[in-house]
Amino acid sequence: MLVDSHCHLDFPDFDAERAAVVERARAAGVRTMVTISTRVARFDVYRAIAEAHDDVWCTVGTHPLSAGEEPDVPLETYVSLSAHPKCIGIGEAGLDHHYDKVPRDVADRVFRTQIAAARVTGLPLVIHARDADDDMIRVLREETGKGPFKAVLHCFSSTPELARVGVELGLYVSFSGILTFKRSDEVRAVAAETPLDRLLVETDAPYLAPQSRRGKRNEPAYVAETARVLAEVKGVSAEALAAATTDNFFRLFSKARRPA
Repeated sequence: MLVDSHCHLDFPDFDAERAAVVERARAAGVRTMVTISTRVARFDVYRAIAEAHDDVWCTVGTHPLSAGEEPDVPLETYVSLSAHPKCIGIGEAGLDHHYDKVPRDVADRVFRTQIAAARVTGLPLVIHARDADDDMIRVLREETGKGPFKAVLHCFSSTPELARVGVELGLYVSFSGILTFKRSDEVRAVAAETPLDRLLVETDAPYLAPQSRRGKRNEPAYVAETARVLAEVKGVSAEALAAATTDNFFRLFSKARRPA
């Protein structure tokens, strides 16, 4: 059994065959998928997809690149929407200095509001960090000082220092198809150093298809290739890696129902 801990099934890339994409994932042994929110305004869409499939769950949150569209979503809104039975996390939240399309003070405020939502609800925060490691480390340390919260650094491709700080603060680290790319030696080195009990796998579909399908649309079934490479990096069997990452997922996303 594998879990795709982060995909975007609401994206137009899947409109023509969403049910078939979910079925292919099941056939590949992917028994649980999480379709991740990028805008609170679209929560009804994420919820409907999750409600349509027993093995699909969702989150509620504002992506850092969407923070300019949703700069003032109140804490209470995140908390209220996250009470839905199929909603198991907060986010995708975080900081993105690569595009820097949102004023940094706005992005910081939106991120911290979602951290507060994770703290209040007890649901894990899904964190996006791109070219923002120093600020991300600062915010995580400051906010942890206000009270603990659960979180995962998703689609990890940042510095070893961010991974170390994340693990030190109790966070999990998730790897996508980037791990399989030929030139991703630094990412694989981070994965090698991350404790097995803090690892997750994901696709970030429709983006970042693994090496064998690079340049094509990604989908949840392909998380199996990332898991295989991660097992090689960790020096464990594919079965052991699948069991560990699945256990890790349900420990972190404890609201999700584990398949029988």
